[in-house]
Amino acid sequence: MIGLLGGIAAGKTAVAGMLARLGARVISADAIGHAVLAEPGTRQRIVARWGAEVLDAAGRVDRGKLARRAFAGAAEHAALEAITHPAILEELRRQVAAARAASPPAIVVDAPLLMEAGLDAACDVLVFVECPEELREARARERGWDAAELARRQRLQQPLEAKRARARFVIDGGASLETTFQQVQELWQEILAR
Repeated sequence: MIGLLGGIAAGKTAVAGMLARLGARVISADAIGHAVLAEPGTRQRIVARWGAEVLDAAGRVDRGKLARRAFAGAAEHAALEAITHPAILEELRRQVAAARAASPPAIVVDAPLLMEAGLDAACDVLVFVECPEELREARARERGWDAAELARRQRLQQPLEAKRARARFVIDGGASLETTFQQVQELWQEILAR
């Protein structure tokens, strides 16, 4: 099982996609999180905490509106995690078990809070996706975030140095896609050789 670490907008999802192309089974905590936010019980708890202002016109949780509230500070972020993380972790574990039963060459866990949720301990290999801060800021702007929003979200995660120190491998997520894919292929061969 391969766990991906790195900063926000470092390119972890792109690396996960490259590993999928090589035969890995990717489990995305973000995709699971989207599904959890769509569950009626989760929606009710979110509205009870932050009000109907975090819903879109169709009555669904608007991730952008929720993020502005939930990433405002540590207490708000902890409240969101208390609502969503148990269901996300349960589904993630279910998907890992199902993937293991299918016996792919490797399972990749793409979870922004891999270390924070303690999932790094379940991984056989940790890979850090490195990317310069200015490029991560540019990518965050493409998501509609300014530098302050990126910094606010990053403060709620483990420091990048701690993530890098836990990783056995480093991939350059700031390089061209071709260069990054070449590094991913080398990583894949080394992992398969073990």
